[in-house]
Amino acid sequence: MSERTPILQMTSITKEFPGVKALSDVNLTVYPGEIHAICGENGAGKSTLMKVLSGVHPVGTYEGEIRFDGEVCEFRNIRDSEHKGIAIIHQELALSPYLSIAENIFMGNERAKSGVIDWNATNAEAAKLLKMVGLDSDPLTRIVDIGVGRQQLVEIAKALSKDVKLLILDEPTAALNDEDSANLLALMRRLRDEQGMTMIMISHKLNEIAAISDTTTVLRDGQTIKTLEMHGAKPVTEDEIISLMVGRSLDNRYPDHVSEIGEEVLRIEDWTVHHPLQSERKLVDKASITVRAGEVVGLAGLMGAGRTELAMSVFGRSYGANISGRVFMHGKEISPTSVGKAIDAGLAYVSEDRKRYGLNLIQPIKTNIVSAALGKLSSRGVVDRNEEIRVSEGYRKDMRIKSPSIDVLAGQLSGGNQQKVVLSKWIYTDPDVLILDEPTRGIDVGAKYEIYQIIDTLSDAGKAVLVISSELPELLGICDRIYTMSQGRITGYLDKAEADQEKLMALMTKEKESAAS
Repeated sequence: MSERTPILQMTSITKEFPGVKALSDVNLTVYPGEIHAICGENGAGKSTLMKVLSGVHPVGTYEGEIRFDGEVCEFRNIRDSEHKGIAIIHQELALSPYLSIAENIFMGNERAKSGVIDWNATNAEAAKLLKMVGLDSDPLTRIVDIGVGRQQLVEIAKALSKDVKLLILDEPTAALNDEDSANLLALMRRLRDEQGMTMIMISHKLNEIAAISDTTTVLRDGQTIKTLEMHGAKPVTEDEIISLMVGRSLDNRYPDHVSEIGEEVLRIEDWTVHHPLQSERKLVDKASITVRAGEVVGLAGLMGAGRTELAMSVFGRSYGANISGRVFMHGKEISPTSVGKAIDAGLAYVSEDRKRYGLNLIQPIKTNIVSAALGKLSSRGVVDRNEEIRVSEGYRKDMRIKSPSIDVLAGQLSGGNQQKVVLSKWIYTDPDVLILDEPTRGIDVGAKYEIYQIIDTLSDAGKAVLVISSELPELLGICDRIYTMSQGRITGYLDKAEADQEKLMALMTKEKESAAS
């Protein structure tokens, strides 16, 4: 590969933020027609490096050189990089939900004649691009009416409309289910093999990196650690990548833990939830589950099974309509009809979307940590700022939140550290039951291990923990018992000793309810 001419060379890239050196003398070389993966722990500098490349961090705000397609490039903004043929698709998709697919594809790149948009040309070209990415949707369909997997394909079609030479995908499968992830990876292979497309993929999913990438560069603490040829004489293993990422071997991805299970804490009976806009549609249908003290219970299901709807509706009726059923805490029926009442009853819910529902990104760490239990450090409506600092500093140390201080804005933290702040917020409420919805989504393998340790610590303290996850190996690795959902119904449960992926998948695709504890 060294005999070929690189399409991209980033040399000695250094980028600093106030109090933090995000990148330190980073080097990256990418060759034409390859899929080049970049991996590393949260905060390693992956996204920052791509923002430097795409002009989000403009020339003058970093040190080093970018050479693309044989030329030294100084990008002042995203338009400059796009003009050269570089397109980036961020983890948070930048689509306008109430505009059509075609309108989104050509937004800022309109097909116009004499200043007037040619809608026939727009829709016709959009249809060609959709066919190219394997999407059979009508170009006139609104973005809000298609799933996340299809939206990801629209983003790629949008990038292809700009005559892209290098496509950057930042965590492209983080929010996708297994089927949509497989479809996206298949598209990437087609673009590489049939069109010679060059791609950079940032991902925490090591199995996907091993399956699709030709070359992988590992970053750690803002530095280049090693670039690996994935399919040489000796194929690279996931364990080798993990060791480079975290700076040590990680022999077991899940902590060894034996739960001491006590009495029942949470019982949900015949819980039914209807769609907030389509009243005839049941999202959860007579679901019943139990969680005991010191027990970690999993909830598995395919996309749309009703797992998040169940959790959010139980937690203060945060979602859904025409909700019915009963909730018991320690054998006593409760009525958590608002978030405040749910918290007072001893419930806590960590949302799958931490940036939208879990954090105030423009507030500091300390404000976020105490936000759900201000009454614990307030007197007559006045917050004790010294106590706020003491509590927040305690959680920063105990949870190993990587930040120079508790005054750093939550939005400036890496995904793993943001998740620790969210967990700290809810642990501070001293709940009896914690519902964790996709607690490790978008988090690297090292930070995942730390989250698992926190979950084990909570169960050791006698908390009842309910974990929703789309990753079956994760549920099998950390849970004592796993319920399955399909089409809004609980279809069964398996104890840890008898559970495996095949049995869980069989229950997750079952249409009728079989058993629930």
